[in-house]
Amino acid sequence: MTQPPTGTDAAPRRGMTLERWHDITSWPLIVASLLFIVAYSWLVIANLQGTPYLVARLVMGATWVIFVVDYLVRLAIAKPRGVWFRHHIFDLLVVSVPALRPLRLLKALTLVHVLQRTAGTALRSRIAIYGIGAALVLIWIAALAVLEAERGAPGANIENFGDAVWWAFVTITTVGYGDFYPVTGWGRFVAVLLMLGGVAVVGVVTATLASWVLERAAQGHEDQEPATRAQFRLIAEKIDELRGVPPVDRPPGPDGAASD
Repeated sequence: MTQPPTGTDAAPRRGMTLERWHDITSWPLIVASLLFIVAYSWLVIANLQGTPYLVARLVMGATWVIFVVDYLVRLAIAKPRGVWFRHHIFDLLVVSVPALRPLRLLKALTLVHVLQRTAGTALRSRIAIYGIGAALVLIWIAALAVLEAERGAPGANIENFGDAVWWAFVTITTVGYGDFYPVTGWGRFVAVLLMLGGVAVVGVVTATLASWVLERAAQGHEDQEPATRAQFRLIAEKIDELRGVPPVDRPPGPDGAASD
């Protein structure tokens, strides 16, 4: 009887996996996002016409094809597909809404490694990087989108990129001076998305700052911190090891310590 292949002989027959596809397409998708934002910025800020307009649109269309192919391939190789689809709605939105494609640039921030002393500090650093990156990308894309929608519209007051950036900045920070505001339907839709994004970004930054303040306040007072149940169980296990008692399951007592 022929035995099934094992070890390295079986690996090539497993086909493409989501992890391998991600490794292959990670940088190409980041480059595609960068090309899109450059072409879109050139299109809107320079108010292109004629051949330059067609060139910018072709670049943006090419990046759209890349994102569509990536999404369809990942959906095809995902198992189970229904679960993958429900957990990757954002990827579908990136394909459907062109303005969201530059947000894929945030994935490049995962390559930033910051040397920190503790896991908590490292996590806060990564969250801060994501928050700042998300805010900058959202401000830039929202400014482009609202300027494209508002420029030349009846009653519009956002007519240049400087005013659009100012409007996006005060909107994402939830300040909202009201000196500039969108009057078109699409411009107001962009404003709603930006306000929702601003609330999320401000919340993340506030929580990160509060965590940092609490850790700084706790430095030098480690002896005053209450012990956890896990620490009590670890101490009990160490005592048993020193006494030569075989390890047993210790149910936690009323104070969190393992009961005898």
